[in-house]
Amino acid sequence: MRVAALYDVHGNLPALEAVLAEVPGDAVILVGGDVAMGPLPSDTLERLRGVRDRVHWLRGNADRELMPGEEGLAPPDALDWAREQLSEEQIDFLHGLPERVELDIDGLGRVLFCHASPRNDVDIFLEDTPEEQVAPLFAYLEAGTVVCGHTHMQFSRLIAGTHVVNAGSIGMPYEDEPGAYWALLGPGAEHRRTEYDATALVGIETPIRYFSDDRPSKAEVTEFFGTLAVGA
Repeated sequence: MRVAALYDVHGNLPALEAVLAEVPGDAVILVGGDVAMGPLPSDTLERLRGVRDRVHWLRGNADRELMPGEEGLAPPDALDWAREQLSEEQIDFLHGLPERVELDIDGLGRVLFCHASPRNDVDIFLEDTPEEQVAPLFAYLEAGTVVCGHTHMQFSRLIAGTHVVNAGSIGMPYEDEPGAYWALLGPGAEHRRTEYDATALVGIETPIRYFSDDRPSKAEVTEFFGTLAVGA
């Protein structure tokens, strides 16, 4: 089995369409959470649901937090806006997704997919977060590889003997180059970047800063996330 890991789509349908066009025909798709909270929440979710039996799903923090009463990290105004675009059935679907998925992948064996960390959907760690701060998150796992997202930045590193791959973000990447970022697994773990036409989102007003002219840079986000990293 090969797996295309598509994380943090965040309602960016043009980016998703471009990536789906590049996913190999023999690969299944792992949707890594935070699907809807973005410019086109309903259309993006339904596009992925239309792929049907080719998709494995897991839940991200922004999916969970769409359900009123859930606590987390997503901005309240962005959540309120996304809720207005989604039906109760769609919100229930996202809230009911599993937190973790394990798959056997060619060349890698058992791989654990989670949104933020094996512990929960909100842990933050970066490529340079000290090993001693993040090692407890990956101790005693049976899977030799863990794939995550959440911080919207691609990286690959060894933590507590576990190969940890951040797939990046399809719809809201915090990277220096524009595009949609994802990962293809099997037989190795390959980071991918897909170019797309972002002009299709022009005119869609959301309260999410990323989709405005005041988009934060990778350096700004990295500095901010560093203050929130586990063990910091």
